[in-house]
Amino acid sequence: MSIIYHEITPLTDNDCFMVFARVKNKFDFPLHYHEEFELNFIEGAKGAKRIIGDNIEVIQDTELVLVGSNVPHGWFTNEYEGEEIHEITIQFHRDLLDDKFLRRNQLSFIRTMLERSACGISFSTETINSIKPRLIALKQKSGFDSVLELMSILHDLSISRNMRTLTSSSFVNENFTYNSRRIEKAFEFMKVNYDKNISLEDMSKVVNMTEVGFSRFMKKRTGKTFIDSLNDIRLGHASRLLIDTTLTIAEVSFRCGFNNLSYFNRIFKKKHQCTPKEFRENYSGTRTFV
Repeated sequence: MSIIYHEITPLTDNDCFMVFARVKNKFDFPLHYHEEFELNFIEGAKGAKRIIGDNIEVIQDTELVLVGSNVPHGWFTNEYEGEEIHEITIQFHRDLLDDKFLRRNQLSFIRTMLERSACGISFSTETINSIKPRLIALKQKSGFDSVLELMSILHDLSISRNMRTLTSSSFVNENFTYNSRRIEKAFEFMKVNYDKNISLEDMSKVVNMTEVGFSRFMKKRTGKTFIDSLNDIRLGHASRLLIDTTLTIAEVSFRCGFNNLSYFNRIFKKKHQCTPKEFRENYSGTRTFV
C-alpha cells in the first residue's frame, strides 16, 4: 500500500493565492496531494515524468496543468537530461471562488473547469504560448490587481480549446454532467456494476433504447463507445487497487470486471503506456511515509 505525502502548503487563510517561480535542474519533491488547487507551468523539462492520479506520462519541453484539490500529483526527473527547468506554480484555496459565486452565468466556464480539474487538466501548446507571458508577469503583481489577473487567467484557460482531462473519473470518484439523463443513468449503472458482466443489451434496457440507438447516442454524446466508457471506469478502479492494495494483478483484474487477464494487461498498457506491474512500481518508487 502506498502512502502519498500530504503537503501542507505555505498558503494561509488570509492569502488568496501564492505564486512560486523557480529555476532548478531536477525534480525532487515526492508524490503528494494538498487541499489547494494548483496551476503548474513547466518549461525545459522534456523527458521528465508526470504523475497525476492514475495518469502517467513523459512530458514534452513545455506544459501547463491544472490539478484539483486532493489529487495525487508529482513530477520526476526520469529521462530529463537538461540543465535548467523553469517552473511557475500557482496555488489557490479551494474556496477562493465560492460555489454560490461560481453558479453565476458569467462564471460557468470557470466552474466547469474547476470541476474537471479533479481529474487534472493539461492545456494545449497554443494555450500555453498565449498564457505564458501573463504567468511570468503575475509574480510581479500584488494586491487586488493580482487577484483580478488570476481570475482573468482562469477564465481564459476555461474557454481555451483542446484541453485534455488526464485521470479516470472513477479513480477520483468524480461525477460529470453530460446534459442527458439517459447518459447519466447509463454511467450510474456502470459505476455501480463495473465489477459484473455488463452487456450492450443490459445497457439498452437500462435507458430504454434499442442497442443500435444507444450505441450511436453514447458515441455522439461522449465521444466514446459503450465498451470504451465501461473500460475507463474499470481501469480507474483497477489503478486505485494497484496503488492501495497488495492484491495480485490477476486479482485486481477480476475484481474490476475483467475476466481475461491478457485483455486487461493489453488495454491497461494502451491507456497508461505501461503495464499494471510498472504502474504499481511507479507509485511504490515514489512512496513517502507520513
